[in-house]
Amino acid sequence: MIGEAKLEAAPSGLLPADEGWFVVNVRDTAWMTNDRHGSGCRFENTNLPFPEIGFNLRVLGPGQSSSIYHRESNQEDFLVLAGKCRLLVEGQERELEAWDFVHCPPNTEHVFVGAGPGRCVILMAGSRDPDEDTFYPVSGLARRYDAGVDKGTSSSVEAYANTGPFRAERPADWDELPWA
Repeated sequence: MIGEAKLEAAPSGLLPADEGWFVVNVRDTAWMTNDRHGSGCRFENTNLPFPEIGFNLRVLGPGQSSSIYHRESNQEDFLVLAGKCRLLVEGQERELEAWDFVHCPPNTEHVFVGAGPGRCVILMAGSRDPDEDTFYPVSGLARRYDAGVDKGTSSSVEAYANTGPFRAERPADWDELPWA
């Protein structure tokens, strides 16, 4: 029988303290915020990652990118829950809105950029593989949105060198988001 995981307080919300099933509301889970890459919660403790599928919720303001334009050797899927964003994918640009679903097979180059007047909320899911490869290619399109690298690299440290730290805090305008 699988037991219930204990949730413990972190600086910006709750995280699972051990393995097992659990329930946590988005309002209560731990969040991280970065001025360039918006805010997110992962529903998991980085010391206890989900072994097969990772989930996170991202909140992007206008012009904020979800990450640096990249491709990885695992599948990823995305569902826009609220607001509008741009999907930069394989050198193309697509406008997305609430309830648009995006499937990225392994090695699909992509990034999301907040668009429109308000915040965008995206549910993100990706398979896990300890041997995952990630590469950050040079993309003129991504660089135009401040979401790309000047030189291709497989190092996340290099790719994110100019993005600033993530802080343990909830998104700005918390009370205006869909779960408020």
